[in-house]
Amino acid sequence: MLKVWASIITGAFLLGSVQAVYAAPQDQSAPLGNLAPKLITEENWSAPQAVTGEDKIWKYLESKQESFQIGKSVDLKKQLKIIGQTTDEKTGTQHYRLQQHVEGVPVYGGIQTIHINKEGQVTSLLGSLLPEQQQHVPRGLTSQISEAQAIAVAQKDTEADVGKLGEPQMAPKADLYVYLHKGQPVLAYVTEVNVLEPEPIRTRYFISADDGSILFKYDILTHATGTGKGVLGDLKTFTTTQSGSTYQLKDTTRGQGIVTYSAAKGQPLPGTLLTSTNNIWNDGAAVDAHAYTAKVYDFYKNKFGRNSIDGKGSQLISSVHAYDKWNNAQWNGKQMLYGDGDGVTFRPLSADPDVIGHELTHGVTENTAGLEYYGESGALDESISDIMGNSIEGKNWLIGDLVTLSRPALRSIENPKLYGQPDRYQDRYAGTSDNGGVHTNSGINNKAFYLIAQGGTHYGVTVSGIGRDAAVQIFYKSLIYYLTPTSDFSAMRAAAVQSATDLYGANSAQVDTVKKAYTAVGVN
Repeated sequence: MLKVWASIITGAFLLGSVQAVYAAPQDQSAPLGNLAPKLITEENWSAPQAVTGEDKIWKYLESKQESFQIGKSVDLKKQLKIIGQTTDEKTGTQHYRLQQHVEGVPVYGGIQTIHINKEGQVTSLLGSLLPEQQQHVPRGLTSQISEAQAIAVAQKDTEADVGKLGEPQMAPKADLYVYLHKGQPVLAYVTEVNVLEPEPIRTRYFISADDGSILFKYDILTHATGTGKGVLGDLKTFTTTQSGSTYQLKDTTRGQGIVTYSAAKGQPLPGTLLTSTNNIWNDGAAVDAHAYTAKVYDFYKNKFGRNSIDGKGSQLISSVHAYDKWNNAQWNGKQMLYGDGDGVTFRPLSADPDVIGHELTHGVTENTAGLEYYGESGALDESISDIMGNSIEGKNWLIGDLVTLSRPALRSIENPKLYGQPDRYQDRYAGTSDNGGVHTNSGINNKAFYLIAQGGTHYGVTVSGIGRDAAVQIFYKSLIYYLTPTSDFSAMRAAAVQSATDLYGANSAQVDTVKKAYTAVGVN
């Protein structure tokens, strides 16, 4: 996902033994039609001894079915389908991810996560469901247009704005969903336009399956403003690959590899694989991109046991010198692009590990929680990228300070107000610009992270810090296991509390710190 760095400058489940239940008021006018996030924290539900594996999930759901808003007589296994299961080796907790369906059609945003500890007890459920009274699609569940027609609608709309499109970065597809549009369920295709020419574009479209009209669209392209010596003259060592008498800027020791190209002079992307005859490299932007990408890979592998952004070792591709004096960097869902900056606002954007870590973390999010890049979920997406990117080196609390020329940094995790961001929920931006304030409102969650890590008194609430490393572990676990596409700030608080509980225990100082930090920033 591409996030715009430059822009930063200028019905609940109600169960028996419940510690906490949250259901946000549903905004009937929300462009994404987000389902209300819900949290259930169980105290002592345990599966019968004879029940094992996935059957625990169904026994749990059946035991609570009367409290759900999806109908007492519903066949849960038809409406809810398990789409993922992982076990946290550190805590023994099993994490399940489920997708809601209506008559076989998935519900957009209808994702739930259910968690079972090593004692076999369900500890929590976090996610969203489309209630029974909103499951009737007036025009039925048979599409009146094809997948190809929906793709064509999106492409035609984009071409009307920018002209003829280049080759797509990923094969176009359109998936059919039951989508809550202005409070009413409709049948819709969800598709993307993802190209690099005539300019970098990645736009998500929601197309009516009845008449092909565009219900909603928004940009998810992550525009970031953007041995050898790096841009700043520092000497780096990094892994390359020898091929005959030359060396390639290619690291085959990490996952499926890290490869760095030059896209100078308008070359078709990814550009030319960079080579050297003596393994001494003089392209500072390429040196930094290659070395810092390896550093990001190592951060996720060593700290969390994660093999690349998808957890499966996917290749990490970078292209430097993209476009002319480009004040941006981007993750486009397939690879990284780095501009050289204009020499006034930015220097080459690969010079800062914050930028590289931020953008590649969008790839991690895309492969895990899948946070929608709009409104509060989009602000969380931005915030988590800031947090992880900044924590790779952990030298300060500033974002982008090594590449900005016209100001000290882009953002401050410690003091969001320095760069025009709110540091509490009451002061959030509530308009529709910038995808509903994804860059502005990220400061709220950034401040909560800072308080968890470092502590302090904020708006009269005193928080005892637990250290950056412990805080990062809590936020990573929240992203991987608990957050869902429509999670908002309250869901983030719940996810962080549950993650801290998993790691340190329900009555731990760490859990107390997380709760107080979010209270301090006005998130309950």
